[in-house]
Amino acid sequence: MAKAERTFRLAEKPGHLLGSFLAMGSPCELLIESTDLGLAKNLVQSVADEAWRIEDKFSRYLPGNIIDRINQSDGEPVEVDDETAKLLDFAATLTGMSEGRFDITSGVLREAWKFDGSDNLPDPATVNAILERVGWHKLEWSRPFLTLRPAMQIDLGGIGKEYAVDKAAGLLHEQTTVPCLINFGGDIFATGASSDSKGWQVGIEAPDSNDRIARKIIRLQNGGLATSGDARRFLLKDGVRYGHILNPKTGWPVTDAPRSITVAADTCTQAGMLATLAMLEGENSEEFLREQDCQFWCYR
Repeated sequence: MAKAERTFRLAEKPGHLLGSFLAMGSPCELLIESTDLGLAKNLVQSVADEAWRIEDKFSRYLPGNIIDRINQSDGEPVEVDDETAKLLDFAATLTGMSEGRFDITSGVLREAWKFDGSDNLPDPATVNAILERVGWHKLEWSRPFLTLRPAMQIDLGGIGKEYAVDKAAGLLHEQTTVPCLINFGGDIFATGASSDSKGWQVGIEAPDSNDRIARKIIRLQNGGLATSGDARRFLLKDGVRYGHILNPKTGWPVTDAPRSITVAADTCTQAGMLATLAMLEGENSEEFLREQDCQFWCYR
């Protein structure tokens, strides 16, 4: 998004103010339990600026940022800053936890897969050729230097939005004690319960709902909430649905996975991590989540 277009809007809600803007390819909102316009403007500006900062730094679509420099490095080592290093360390942890099913080098598979609701499956030979450029074990990460093989790429999209939510929540904690609800394209964090102490009402959509009807309403008092699923991005051929979550070992969609998994956790990053890793478990998703002793909602 061009920086000239980076603005936010404020709308009044009963007893609240709602700030909205676009970032990271998603509609973003900050719901504030206050009618103080001055406070709301400052808080929304702070949250939006942080979202845009993270987008500028880590989006794979923007030329010249650290991700672009890494992806254009052609086999040469790239020195990264501490924030990027921490995200790479986190990605390495997720790769280990998932036994390689979470892999930030797998984004190149988008060259073969277009999840547009059609029946256009890629040629298996094309997928296999791209797999030669996939695999965390094929890169060298020795902090602060990252070295990719030529034609390999990384993509932090699988963890970036949840990270942005938590960073925004940290800024809000520094600036106000007023309860707020952050929502970056469905990745959510509550900085405190609403004044009725029952928590913020958050709807979980029915996976097959075209009009985005909530299947379940939950109350979020404090902490993060994240959802992983294939409701919007999939292919359908001969009655078989192919969701957009790919197994980087095979290059093909994870089989027998739930349609939607929502997880609540102390942070949005933790919730997103658990939801994503559970989806990658396929038919064992619910068993994995029960082992993590977390609160979750799973729909098949």
